[in-house]
Amino acid sequence: MVNEFEIKKQICDIGKRIYNRNMVAANDGNISVKLSDDEFLCTPTGVSKGFMTPEYICKVNAKGEVIQANPGFRPSSEIKMHMRVYQKRPDVGAVVHAHPVYATSFAIAGIPLTQPIMPEAVIALGCVPIAEYGTPSTNEIPDRLEKYLPYYDAVLLESHGALTWSVDLLAAYLKMESVEFYAQLLYQSKVLGGPKEFDKETVQRLYEIRRQMGLPGKHPANLCLNKGGMNCHNCGGGCGSTDSAPEADAELIAKITKQVLEQLGK
Repeated sequence: MVNEFEIKKQICDIGKRIYNRNMVAANDGNISVKLSDDEFLCTPTGVSKGFMTPEYICKVNAKGEVIQANPGFRPSSEIKMHMRVYQKRPDVGAVVHAHPVYATSFAIAGIPLTQPIMPEAVIALGCVPIAEYGTPSTNEIPDRLEKYLPYYDAVLLESHGALTWSVDLLAAYLKMESVEFYAQLLYQSKVLGGPKEFDKETVQRLYEIRRQMGLPGKHPANLCLNKGGMNCHNCGGGCGSTDSAPEADAELIAKITKQVLEQLGK
């Protein structure tokens, strides 16, 4: 089992990654990791995530109250947001909040990331809705985030940034990378005249592939909060389907699954 010091080093490493990839500026962003039902490690407020060392990292309980913090450090002011994710999603082991340029631009423009334009985004990421604006460091953000938690593994925060979560820290960070990459591709394809979206049958097949792969999380492949609305892929009802794909499609699905797994490095 990885000890706390090693996890603190991992948090610092991920902090450097999000800083070096221009996903945060100055002291923006925050990261947390679940140790147990009542113990969590988190980044401190008021420091650059690109220059942290293990002694910067704080430990809090499920209420966000300090258990341990070195002098001069206190937990992120956004810890309430992280705690709401852990409260409503017991499968989650880590949460990452950042301000990646393209994804945050979509959040500022009020445009969710829901256009199905590439297999990896539909399968591994799913729809990325926008949680309504809330004042930072207050309960407004977690309150407005809560309704999306049972259905998604990433959200845009209106006029604020992006939030991702997963089973462990690396997975949560990689999901943030995926959100930003998807947003960048969508933006650049719009500059080129607009993306070519998959039709509903293709999206249904991709959702079925995700089910067969058994990926962790709450991708809306089985249940979608906003089916048919602005925060949902054009799945034609596929996000609510639990049936297997038709026999005629079995060979095609197997072929696509193999290709996608190879691209994902599985």
